[in-house]
Amino acid sequence: MIYLAESGSTKCDAVLLNDDGSVFEEIRHMGFNPFFHSADVVHTEMSKIDLIKQYKDEVSKVYFYGAGCSSNFYKDIIATGLRRVFPNAHVHVDHDLVAAAYSTYTGKPEIACIIGTGSNSCYFDGQQIYEEVPALAYILGDEGSASWLGKKLLAMYLYKQLPKEVADDFFETYHLTKDDIFRKVYNEPHANVFLASFSVFVHKHIHQPIFQQMVKEGFELFLKTHVLCFKDARSLEINFVGSVAYHFRRYLLEVADALDLKINNIIQKPLKGLIHYHIHYLKILEKSAV
Repeated sequence: MIYLAESGSTKCDAVLLNDDGSVFEEIRHMGFNPFFHSADVVHTEMSKIDLIKQYKDEVSKVYFYGAGCSSNFYKDIIATGLRRVFPNAHVHVDHDLVAAAYSTYTGKPEIACIIGTGSNSCYFDGQQIYEEVPALAYILGDEGSASWLGKKLLAMYLYKQLPKEVADDFFETYHLTKDDIFRKVYNEPHANVFLASFSVFVHKHIHQPIFQQMVKEGFELFLKTHVLCFKDARSLEINFVGSVAYHFRRYLLEVADALDLKINNIIQKPLKGLIHYHIHYLKILEKSAV
């Protein structure tokens, strides 16, 4: 049996595959990011999942792709926790950007992008991943992402720049004071997840021109920084994964068109494409039988 997972900082979509490649069971659990979660947390939280407890000894291979797993140091944090969960498995951990590239690959070179809680991009030729500019995370970067939208929204709210009916709805929805916001952003852990949670409110009020402009500004920054950095961007297939790219795709397509960029596909969740790539390109079933 194979455990295959794609994880953001907040949630993880995973699947147990049978030895013939068929899906045994899909699993959704909390996401793990080594910037915020230790190996102990991975082990403890995964061990609470009934399906994992039942089949952990039967899993022979683990493929985990997660936010923050961009270097060997951070990959090892997650891998250590997973080895404790799956004692009989070979564990492979890689970046969520790799999962994005795998899941959207159609046999042609592509620029693969993530716009979810955070944002990032890479060039993928079918075998190797190439990054032109780094992802700077939610404080310095994550242009267009849920955390970026959350920062913009909170600043507008605190600066009293929102329309009155929107500001009133924000307070009625969240009951947050300036001190509450400051504490959660500057003093408590997982500020990126807190910020990202407000993208739902932006989507709720997307009919407001101020929010349409905010979303388009974020996408323009992302495309100019993380897509046009690739010299052949206007002739390559461009694909996106992530909840923000998916739910605000109307504005993403509009901004891309203005920049003469052609987006091929926008998917919310990469798991289905990730399974396909592992079976048909990485041929994990053959490897697991060796």
